[in-house]
Amino acid sequence: MQTKTRNALLSVEDLANHLNIPKRTVYSEWRKWGLPGFLVGKHLRFRENDVENWLEANRVDH
Repeated sequence: MQTKTRNALLSVEDLANHLNIPKRTVYSEWRKWGLPGFLVGKHLRFRENDVENWLEANRVDH
């Protein structure tokens, strides 16, 4: 079993589960939101630490 690190690559499904949003939303909004993702061939991937940094930088406290 492989241990996950904070620099692990996340699939769209992994990210959708992490953010508790539908996979369709990740696909349709990743560029619009500026999520730090990239394509590997035809597959969209996200580095876990980049996503966490992005979330922190875009957090809105109420």
